[in-house]
Amino acid sequence: MDITDKRIDGGKPFDWGRTSADYARYRDIYPDEFYDAVTSRGLCTDGQRVLDVGTGTGVLPRNMYRFGAKWTGADISEEQIAQAKRLAQEGGMDIDFVACPTEKLGFPDQSFDVITACQCFWYFDHKITSPLFSRMLVKGGRLLVLYMAWLPFEDAIAGESEKLVLGYNPDWTGAGETMHPIFLPDEVKEYFEPVYSAEKKLMVRFTKESWHGRMRACRGVGASLSGEQLAAWEADHRALLDRIAPDEFDILHYMAIAELKKR
Repeated sequence: MDITDKRIDGGKPFDWGRTSADYARYRDIYPDEFYDAVTSRGLCTDGQRVLDVGTGTGVLPRNMYRFGAKWTGADISEEQIAQAKRLAQEGGMDIDFVACPTEKLGFPDQSFDVITACQCFWYFDHKITSPLFSRMLVKGGRLLVLYMAWLPFEDAIAGESEKLVLGYNPDWTGAGETMHPIFLPDEVKEYFEPVYSAEKKLMVRFTKESWHGRMRACRGVGASLSGEQLAAWEADHRALLDRIAPDEFDILHYMAIAELKKR
């Protein structure tokens, strides 16, 4: 399913379904301290009902399943949801998954204690999703926005990999990340009160193969390049890593969290 948004990549179409296999294999990379930042807030634990929007392959529900929440994951891509269901089943996890655009979710009022949005918040139409999230949350319910990204200006391998992506996809708006708080549009603040935010640098371990797969899974590569472009990028990126990277290495990232309370 092609998605076109003039705010993203200059309006170039992208399709998460094309990169779902890579997502399932290479995007489950959040370190324990990422999840600890959530549980330390008393969220997504102990029988709470949690909806993860933009769930992708269900990375957040699957990794946080052990903390005792009852999870539901939703994503616009049927291919992503198919991978999420497969991985959850293989892990013996009772997680509900649904393929549906976030703006069209139809869960009943007060269905959830927490709604999480990890790596996806900027894709939403906040004029639609903000009142929708508020309706689906219980009184005092929480909206939790999460993000993690590599830092290309501080990490040489990440920076060179990013430059290569821009050579193939110059309008890719995922480039040039720096550490900053999560931006909350006014439409969100109309329905939710910010109560906590934090940012933290962290290191994530990769091999050449897993970093190559992580880069291929991103929107600017696997989700949007043509087959011919992708093959050429793959050859160039593998050659780049052979020149500049050891067999195993850490990539500097930062994580950000924003917790909001239903008004």
